[in-house]
Parts: sequence; C-alpha cells; structure tokens
Amino acid sequence: MGLLSGFYLLGLSLKNLLVKTKRLPSKVISVGNIPLGGTGKTPAVISIAEEAARRGLLPCVLTRGYKGKSKGPCLITRDEGAGVRGHGKKDLCSLPPDPLLCGDEPALMAFRLKDVPIIKCADRYKGGLFAISNFKPPNSNLIFILDDGFQHRALHRDVDILLIDATNPFGNGRLFPEGRLREPLSSVKRAHIIALTKTDLMSEETVSAITQKIKKYNAEAPVYTASHKPAALINPSGRSAELDRLNGRKIYVFSGIANGEYFRNILTAGGADIVRFKSFRDHYMYRQRDMDKINAEAAGLDIITTEKDLVKIRQLSLPENLFALRIEFEIDRGFYDYILR
Repeated sequence: MGLLSGFYLLGLSLKNLLVKTKRLPSKVISVGNIPLGGTGKTPAVISIAEEAARRGLLPCVLTRGYKGKSKGPCLITRDEGAGVRGHGKKDLCSLPPDPLLCGDEPALMAFRLKDVPIIKCADRYKGGLFAISNFKPPNSNLIFILDDGFQHRALHRDVDILLIDATNPFGNGRLFPEGRLREPLSSVKRAHIIALTKTDLMSEETVSAITQKIKKYNAEAPVYTASHKPAALINPSGRSAELDRLNGRKIYVFSGIANGEYFRNILTAGGADIVRFKSFRDHYMYRQRDMDKINAEAAGLDIITTEKDLVKIRQLSLPENLFALRIEFEIDRGFYDYILR
C-alpha cells in the first residue's frame, strides 16, 4: 500500500471509530458497493422500490444526492402529493426534479418512481425522520431504501446489500487514491447479501471465480447473479419505442456515467452499429452548446444516451431522433424474498 492510500485508510478507520450509529423506527435496506461508481446501484434501488410497492409496502428512498446543490432534508418527486404532507418550498427540490438541485441519480429515480418519495439529505437519519414526520397518514408498512449506503455507518441498516460489478469487481485491488476501492476488501464481510451485477456479459467460469473470491471474505452471505437488461427506448417526453429500432442501425452514442464501456457493450449486443461514442465524465451537467455539438456530429443518425443523462438534458432543446436506453435490474425472485421478508 502506498503512502497516500495509507493516509486514506487511517482517516477512514478514525472516521468509523468515531461515528455514532442511529436507528430509524422502520426497516432500512442499504444498497451500496466498495469500488467507486459503476456497479448499477440506481437501477437496483429502483427495482427494489418497485418490488416493495408490489408487495404492499411503502418504500421511501434516502439519498445524499451527490453534487445536488439543494440542502436537505427535502423531498424529490414528480408529484407534489407523493405520500407526504405540508412540505414548504424549502423542503421541495423542484417539480419536475432538477438534477442541478437534487443530483442526477435522485432525479432519475424520481423520473422512474412516480409514487415513491425520495428524500435528499446528507444525514440519512435526519432524512428518515423528515419522511416519517410528513407521511400522511403514518404508515406501518414504511420501508427505507438507503441509496449508496454501504459506507454510511451513521445509520443502522437491517439489510446490507453489496453490489459487485462482474465486469470489474475489485479494480486493481488498491484503495483510493491509488485505486478504486473506497475501503478494504475485507469489508465484504459486513454484507448480509451480495448481488454480482452485469453477469450477462461474462462467462460462467468468470462468474464462478469471482463468487469463490467473494466467499473468501464472506462465506455466509448468499450471492445472487444479476443483469442489467435493456427494456425500451425512451424519448425526452417519456414515450417509449421498441428496442428493435437499434438492430442493424447506425447510431451516435454519448454518455456521462462511470462505466461507459458497459453501456457501449449493451448497445452492441443489441445489434446497434455505433458510428461514434462520445464520453463525458460521470455526473457531467450538459449545456445547450453540448447538445448542439452532439446533434451536428450525429448528422441525422439516431442519438442514444442513458436515462441518467436524459434527466439532465430534458429541459434543453433536443432533436427528435434522441432516445435514452432504459435499463432494468434483473435478479432471481429469491433476492427480493430475502431482503423484504
């Protein structure tokens, strides 16, 4: 371990030693990872919230809203009525959700989860209390989903879900800033359940080898394999188009996500012929001049991006041939039985 990573580990250890864990009076399910970005947390959170609602529960997402300028706690929603009462302007990020205020990932969750309240607050315990005090009426079926919560030790969680990206499970195995790890791999032992994501692009032998390595750190947690499957093409107004539109078609692609290569592979596997792939940094906030340049470079080709990028450009002037690829998190039903029981 290098000097910089050593200092990082020392600071992390001191922080964990000093943190005081608080408990909310409702069940908390945490979704997180160990490497920096790119494991598919947002589709997983959306899928868990949808499944919880189908089972008669009232899911509420707690998120810090990375890079969102609004101070919490505040409600992020497409519908001002979304299960809460009496929030003032200072408590409501915006309608529709503005990624500049609430962050791009919470804005995407609000776009997909119309009837699920999403609370932005760096202090997730305070955000949970805000939600509890505003639900109408108080609901005994309330369940919190903690977005990107594996390192958020300040809030007790009843289920700790660890997502591990099968295409790049542990980076170079080194801690930040020398590598992509937020904490040592020994932290895998804290997980109650593990989902190995993006396995659809990996061989069974590779998936098995990764699973065996996981078991060295945590022999008790069940390990499920998950995929991120294309579901539809969505235009800026939210209307959908068939995926067959991509098959054999020349397209222009852009994205500002942590794992753009995986997005490229999904499109190629769907039969698309990518003429150009333009990559922006993760959480990039687009301006009109960016979209004008993209449209000019595409020269009439269909333009494809991610839903996470779509929520950041919907207020801009966009060409009619622009679509976002909707991705669904797919996993065995036993995974939901385990975490929602």
